[in-house]
Amino acid sequence: MKGIILAGGTGTRLYPITEGISKQLMPIYDKPMIFYPLSTLMLAEIRDILVITTPEDQEGFQRLLKDGSHFGIHVSYAVQESPRGLADAFIVGEDFIGNDSCSMILGDNIFYGDGFIKKLQNARYNAASNNITTIFGREVKDPERFGIMELDEDKNVLSVEEKPEYPKSNYAITGLYFYPKGVSSYAKLVKPSKRGEIEITTLNEMYLKENRLKAELLGGGFTWFDTGTDESLYDSISMIRSIQNNQARVICCPEEIAYNNSWIDEKQLEERVHLINKNNYGKYLKKVLDRR
Repeated sequence: MKGIILAGGTGTRLYPITEGISKQLMPIYDKPMIFYPLSTLMLAEIRDILVITTPEDQEGFQRLLKDGSHFGIHVSYAVQESPRGLADAFIVGEDFIGNDSCSMILGDNIFYGDGFIKKLQNARYNAASNNITTIFGREVKDPERFGIMELDEDKNVLSVEEKPEYPKSNYAITGLYFYPKGVSSYAKLVKPSKRGEIEITTLNEMYLKENRLKAELLGGGFTWFDTGTDESLYDSISMIRSIQNNQARVICCPEEIAYNNSWIDEKQLEERVHLINKNNYGKYLKKVLDRR
C-alpha cells in the first residue's frame, strides 16, 4: 500500500503566520505538524510515502524529511500547482500509486486515541484485500463546517455531503482515507465543483454507489484535530503538551515507530539522538534507545 500526505494549500486561515512558512511545517508543541500525519501512515505500516506540496514549499519539506531513510521509509515529493481539491492528489500522484491501494491523509490532521492502530489495520486490509474504501468519522458539535457522513442504525454509510447547510448527522469526515487500487482512475472521472475543485466527497459518493464505502468511527475518547485555524492550532498544542507531560511519552514520534518496527537499527536511532540532544524530544529518543 502507498501513502500520500497532502500538504499543499496556502493556509490563508492562519495568515499572517503562513505568509512565510507552510502550515504543515509549523510546530505542534515539540515537532513539525507534518510528523503527525506521517506517523499515522507509519502506524498503518505504510513505508512508501508521497508528500504533495506547493512549488514554494517543497524545498522546506525535502530539507526536513529528506528521503525518509532516517525513519526507515521512502519519501518522495510532488507538486500541486494550485489547490484543485483533495481528490486531485490521486491525479497528481497517479504514477506514484501505480496499481496499488492507497491511503491519503491531510497534512494538518492529528489523530490520537486508544485502538487507533487496529482501526488503521482494518482500513488497510479492506482496501488491499476487499476492494473497499474506508473513511474515518468523528462526532462534532459544528457539522456544517465539515464533510458529513449519514449513517443508519448499524453504522452503514447512507450518504456523504460536503459542508451541508442542514447536516443529516453530526459525524464529520476526517482527513484520513483508505482506497483500493484504481483510485486515480476514479478521481479523473470527478467533474470540478462550482468552486472549481475535484471534491473528495464526490469521489467517495462513487464508491458509495458501488456499495464499497465503509466508515470507521472514532469514539468519544478519541482526539482529532484539523489544525487549520488559530483556535484548533492552540488547542492541539495544549493537548499534546498535556498528554506528553502527564504520560512521559511523545505522541507521533516517527523515530520510535520506525525503531519499534525494526525499520531502523540502533545505530540509526543513535544518529538521531546525537542530532537532537538538546531538548526533551532528543531525551525521549535516548529513552527509547535504552529500553532495548
